Order: sequence, then structure tokens, then C-alpha cells
Amino acid sequence: MPSRRSQIEMTPAEIDEFLAGRRVMNIATNGPTGHPHLVAMWYGFLAGKPAFWTFAKSQKIVNLRRDPKITALVEDGETYSTLRGVELVGTGTIVDDFDTIMELGVDVGVRYNGPAAASPEARPLLEAQARKRLAVVIEVDKIVTWDHTKLGGTY
Repeated sequence: MPSRRSQIEMTPAEIDEFLAGRRVMNIATNGPTGHPHLVAMWYGFLAGKPAFWTFAKSQKIVNLRRDPKITALVEDGETYSTLRGVELVGTGTIVDDFDTIMELGVDVGVRYNGPAAASPEARPLLEAQARKRLAVVIEVDKIVTWDHTKLGGTY
């Protein structure tokens, strides 16, 4: 009989579908005192890899420059039987190329605000934001998943 843990794991296709949804990603980096620095971020994808953009002077960037380890969590569910989540453990790669930052900014903008975020009218705002930001691509080493809906309401 398979373990409960194996029964709730997501397949690669389920992971892709889950991450493609419009959710919040909690990002954890190692802070200056050794405590986790945890923040909620909107995210997108660069070359198929999860990524987010943030201010160049943010604590996340300071932390990643010191220690590139990162853990990200995307989850949903209102009750125990509906909990689903994907934990991504790996390395945060900082990207400072303006065109790549813009690409991510457009992806995040459209993902959370709709097609108007990529309109010619929105472009100057995105460019102004991109000048102050860096992109972070999550190079995933390990994925942990759970989907309690697979248990059909039992545990």
C-alpha cells in the first residue's frame, strides 16, 4: 500500500499547472542575523524557470548576494483536505540585464493585472519600475509537493 505522502505528491504536469495559476509565492532568503527573511511576492517565469523582480536595494537582494540559497512556497487551500502546495528549494540567480528585467516585468504584470499591463500606455511605467529593479531566477534543486485533494476528504 502506498504511503500517504506518496499519495499526495503532485506529478510534474500538476506542478506546472499549479505554478501557472495566479497565486502568491512566499520567498525565504537567509537574513543578516541567520534568521529567515520571508516575503510574499508576485512571480512569473523566465525561460520556463520561476522568477520574481524586486528593488535592487531590497533585503532579498542583499541576502542573496551574501548567500544565494532560496526557498519558495506557493500554496492554496482553505481546509486541511484542500491544502495544495509546491516548495522550491535552490539558488537565487540575480539578473541585472534590463531587457530580461523588462521581460519579467511584462510577464508578472500581465499575469496579475491582465493584458493592459503590456499595452503601449503601460510601457513607460514598466520601464521606470525596471530601472530600479533586478530579476531573480530560482534555479530549483529540489521540489516538495502536496495535494490533499487527492485523498478525497480522508486522511
